[in-house]
Amino acid sequence: MSDTDTIEMIHEDALPGHESALDPKPDWEPRYPGSGRLQDKVAVITGADSGIGRAVAALYAREGAHVAILYLCEHDDAAMTADIVRSEGREALTIAGDVGDKAFCAKAIAQVIEKFGRIDVLVNNAGEQHPDKDITDITEEQLKRTFQTNIFGMFFMVQAAMPHLKQGAAIVNCTSVTMYQGSKELLDYSSTKGAITAFTRSLSENLVERDIRVNAVAPGPIWTPLNPMGGASPEKLENFGENTPMGRPGQPNEVAPAFLFLACEDSSYMSGQVLHPNGGTIVNG
Repeated sequence: MSDTDTIEMIHEDALPGHESALDPKPDWEPRYPGSGRLQDKVAVITGADSGIGRAVAALYAREGAHVAILYLCEHDDAAMTADIVRSEGREALTIAGDVGDKAFCAKAIAQVIEKFGRIDVLVNNAGEQHPDKDITDITEEQLKRTFQTNIFGMFFMVQAAMPHLKQGAAIVNCTSVTMYQGSKELLDYSSTKGAITAFTRSLSENLVERDIRVNAVAPGPIWTPLNPMGGASPEKLENFGENTPMGRPGQPNEVAPAFLFLACEDSSYMSGQVLHPNGGTIVNG
């Protein structure tokens, strides 16, 4: 897929947005020295150019993994994430394109195999959201686009990666607190997150006998480009994250350890589960 093709996929609200434009900058840095929990593993992370994806890439590299960074079109952010991975002494591969395009997913996985020869961890993190106060404001195009990125993309990535996932591999999907609480301004987004949770549980049942674990993380409000670059209304941004019991939004490096735990052997007896780094919000999940 060419850069021109990718640019045409950018939405009118400028998502996904540049992390370099945020003030204050999100905290992505790992908080502790690595202990080799992903030593010499190969991880594929979608939406890894910024936000939670960047923090996961940084932490995985700190723990010894080589990282394939999939992203839509934010080339400067992706280059910085690659530099972060390489600064940890690991190899990085950047691949631009739309995970909602099945052909791109197949092509991207082929590039990963060509460079690294294997895939040990697949992180389905890429997503998009568009706030609408009235369900009648959600266009058919937006509805299709949100589902295409958020859930179709996960199916496409798993389908492409499956021939290369061996015994002991891990898949980690990113769902959301909105799947459990709902969100009056994010009807289509919340619906995709419900689908992702069901996909995670069902795929776990499907793959558990092959010793491939499938789990998910359901973040609460996290300070990433997704919300301030058009994914939330101005009113919501004024008090972003303040309605959590902790009274603040989370940072990407407060979420990344959940993705690490589910990717490494520490969680060897867990599959079909969801972790909830959400500022103390109690959910039934």
